[in-house]
Amino acid sequence: MPPTDSTPEAPTPKDPEGEPSPKRVAADESASEKKDVSTEKNLSKKDDAPEGGPAAELPHGSAPGIRFEKVVKRFGHNVVLRELDFTVEPGERVTLIGPSGSGKTTILRLLMTLETLNEGVIWIGDETLWHMERGGKRVPANQKHLHEMRKQVGMVFQQFNLFPNMNVLRNLTEGPVRVLGVSKDEAVERAKGLLEMVGLADKIDAHPTQLSGGQQQRVAIARALAMQPRVLLLDEVTSALDPELVVGVQDLLRDIARQSDLTLLCVTHEMAFAKDISDRVLMFDQGQIVEAGHPDQIFGEPAEQRTRDFLQAVLAS
Repeated sequence: MPPTDSTPEAPTPKDPEGEPSPKRVAADESASEKKDVSTEKNLSKKDDAPEGGPAAELPHGSAPGIRFEKVVKRFGHNVVLRELDFTVEPGERVTLIGPSGSGKTTILRLLMTLETLNEGVIWIGDETLWHMERGGKRVPANQKHLHEMRKQVGMVFQQFNLFPNMNVLRNLTEGPVRVLGVSKDEAVERAKGLLEMVGLADKIDAHPTQLSGGQQQRVAIARALAMQPRVLLLDEVTSALDPELVVGVQDLLRDIARQSDLTLLCVTHEMAFAKDISDRVLMFDQGQIVEAGHPDQIFGEPAEQRTRDFLQAVLAS
């Protein structure tokens, strides 16, 4: 378990008798309340950078959709996805729910090209991910095509996956500089703005081992956004966190979803979060979609018994 931030608070100035001055205490409490309100506003304020910091621009415009056509994924004799068909519209926020092993994370890993496709076609916008056109025919994609397609997709993992040998700033700038060809100065300015947005501007020189789990996940979210993706994938991003850290990360992701037009595909067992963040929810089981609908319908009046059984089990745990 990563260490929590244990930086001591500054001592309160005292009056001549050695006790805190009532006026000073009142002033400190008032300042603290104002600071908390200000911080909360900065984290949720649309399209504005926190005062005094560089802008953290979230993606807007031309987000692509996602389409799976008869997608099959096998691991040996185990068929994880069975001729899967589904679509995520441009800018839509879709959450995948269902039991462990139902294929949800495999979908994200296929989109990140971390797993290879066995059959079918995956589209990101108007381009196929695992295939390319050559001589009027669809052929398996080469590494150059895969590399270009990967630039459109960002992913936040369950286990943070930060580079332990790099400080926070370099974790955010390494990808944009090396993969996107962004200048170092531009990458640094964007990283500073994103760290302001996630509330970690003061951790810019820290290494991952010096951060709490919640802080590491915030850095991971900022790192994904630093790559300027058009599609953002979230894989159980709060499951490795202590319960008291979950809400802060979820609130940050809600703000990002509302302030950008990213196409968002999320896997989670946090049903309240899924209901709040999603335009549509897909219930998965055994590599197939059991039911799809608006969050109010899925969580309020699911049509399928399998969905009802799953939700009852999850909400009772």
